[in-house]
Amino acid sequence: MYFPYGGTETDYLRERDPRLGSVIDRLGHIDRELDPDLFTAVVSSIVAQQISNAALATVWGRVNDLLGGEVNPERVLAAGTDAIQACGMTFRKAGYITDFASRVADGSFDLEAVSHMTDAEAVAALSSLRGVGTWTAEMILLFSLARPDILAFDDLGIQRGMCLVYHHRKITRDIFARHRRRLSPYGSIASLYFWEVAANGMPGE
Repeated sequence: MYFPYGGTETDYLRERDPRLGSVIDRLGHIDRELDPDLFTAVVSSIVAQQISNAALATVWGRVNDLLGGEVNPERVLAAGTDAIQACGMTFRKAGYITDFASRVADGSFDLEAVSHMTDAEAVAALSSLRGVGTWTAEMILLFSLARPDILAFDDLGIQRGMCLVYHHRKITRDIFARHRRRLSPYGSIASLYFWEVAANGMPGE
């Protein structure tokens, strides 16, 4: 499953932002995978912090093997913090994961309710979890809940992509806010293109 968008969103961005529109025309449609299971998305986001994609693939594979291919609160709690840590992550991360599983299992964190919150409410709720900050919460909204208007100031890839697209030397909060207002309500789609430009440079240049 990929992040859903089409002509409605890209036509809007082209009209509002011709410079980004040119990037969209050159790059075409970008497929980014989603993880629609919110529990799994939170756990994998905690695992992914401050490690490379290659390391993430290895550790996440071990976690899935440990849990029998089904990452849910019951299996996380049955495995325990030590076994999860032994998959190749820090003890602190493993503790965050088991704490999250415990809160979901005992009902003190309503995972289902997050899906029905506004973006700001959902970021606040997810950020209340140990090991989940604002940026991580925003990425969960984008890559699990497929929210259409997530553009994260604290994402270095997005800042780099913006610098390349708009020829800024640095993205200040004021500059970011101006772009954010112009690209809303489809900031998530803009994010996909900023990340692509950050990774591979401006197309055609």
